[in-house]
Amino acid sequence: MLGLGCERGTPAAEVLALAVEALRAAGIGAAELVAIASIDSRRQEAAILAVASHFAVPVVFFDAPRLEEETPRLKNPSEIVFARVGCHGVAESAALAALGVDAELLLGKIKSAHATAAIAGIGLQKA
Repeated sequence: MLGLGCERGTPAAEVLALAVEALRAAGIGAAELVAIASIDSRRQEAAILAVASHFAVPVVFFDAPRLEEETPRLKNPSEIVFARVGCHGVAESAALAALGVDAELLLGKIKSAHATAAIAGIGLQKA
């Protein structure tokens, strides 16, 4: 599961490059990716939808209160993110929320100029 977060209007090329970097860093092939997860305020964000289209996977969205429930499992909680969107992380939280209680972060949050990405999995070795 690829969790993504981004500022509004982030170029699709930037988010796609970060997604590719995250998969590579986690040792996950594109064919192993089952979906992308993000916060529901990015439901219409062109860059996130473009990444999902590129990998031909669905996107699942979660509201901030649901993502906040994942805070104890985050590697990189952020007060800045909490102040902006109401949860302590988007990419890590969304990836974990999408896979449930057995999920673990395989790759903690990585950043580009305007986006974040994280990878979660179940029963996979961490990168």
